[in-house]
Amino acid sequence: MNKRNIITRFSIAALLLSAPVTYAQDIHFSQFDMQPLAFNPAFTGMFYGKMRASAIYRSQWNDITKAFKTTAVSVDVPLKSEKNGDYLAGGLQIYQDQAGDGNLTNTTALASIAYHKTFGSNTNDYRGSDLAFGFQGGYAQKSIDLTKLYFGDEFHNGTFAQGTTGEKNLGNSVSYFIVNAGISFAQAAGPNFSYVIGLSGNNLNQPNDNVLKQAGTSAVLDMRYCADLGVIWNVGQKLSLRPALLFQYQASATELIIGNEFHYSLTNEYGETHFTPSVFVGGWLRNEDAFIVNGGFEIKNFRVAMSYDMIISSLNTVSSSGAMK
Repeated sequence: MNKRNIITRFSIAALLLSAPVTYAQDIHFSQFDMQPLAFNPAFTGMFYGKMRASAIYRSQWNDITKAFKTTAVSVDVPLKSEKNGDYLAGGLQIYQDQAGDGNLTNTTALASIAYHKTFGSNTNDYRGSDLAFGFQGGYAQKSIDLTKLYFGDEFHNGTFAQGTTGEKNLGNSVSYFIVNAGISFAQAAGPNFSYVIGLSGNNLNQPNDNVLKQAGTSAVLDMRYCADLGVIWNVGQKLSLRPALLFQYQASATELIIGNEFHYSLTNEYGETHFTPSVFVGGWLRNEDAFIVNGGFEIKNFRVAMSYDMIISSLNTVSSSGAMK
């Protein structure tokens, strides 16, 4: 397998493992293949080509509150290649989340850089590996519309007087810097089997995420740890399985996403490159939360997909709608 095909297969597995989870809000992108840089900065540049760009939009909770809406875009490019196949890559990730009646808005911009060390990627060997180290830094701003919020101590003898007491100790915005880091290892174990594993740590600087005005108050943003595994297994000339697992831990909160996509090629060249036309359908489970179905197509260097989250937790008693992406 030549270097082009090895990098291509690694990029597919890496794309399966991207799941942005923003800070202080429970954001889920069930199509975690669409925003690789928001999950692990070591995925920066893990693709074949001159540039990679992706975008995603999510809407949820439309029937119980003002819809939670999340938009994210990213772009990454190879910056410098060495004669031995190693290369340096850089990227940019931007996302914005708007949540609830108070219009809580989180806007984050992150720049990432990753160095990839490749092994065994000659044209006569199907086996090859990619070890990557990535770093990410950026700026986040969070704001809230206090005029849309109501506080119990603003009701006096049956009369509501907004702004009298409840919001005096709150600011309407907070901003801070973010530092993330990650490592990944990918290997083409043969002509029909590839995998990638990754570890990342986010919010390493543990910024202050507090909107209270009182002096001396602080709300440290806990570090978020992520571990992942993704596989591409060509089980036939046209069919491949792409199972993946993602685990995240922050403070006392955990998240586990596990599932598989079935890809069917529309040509007889499947397994050499993912640029051939293909269609796919997948099923995923977010533990104790939702079952996710997705589907779409890939043609040349484009991937288009839609997905829907079906609520399986106790929240289904108050909301019948899931999330569309």
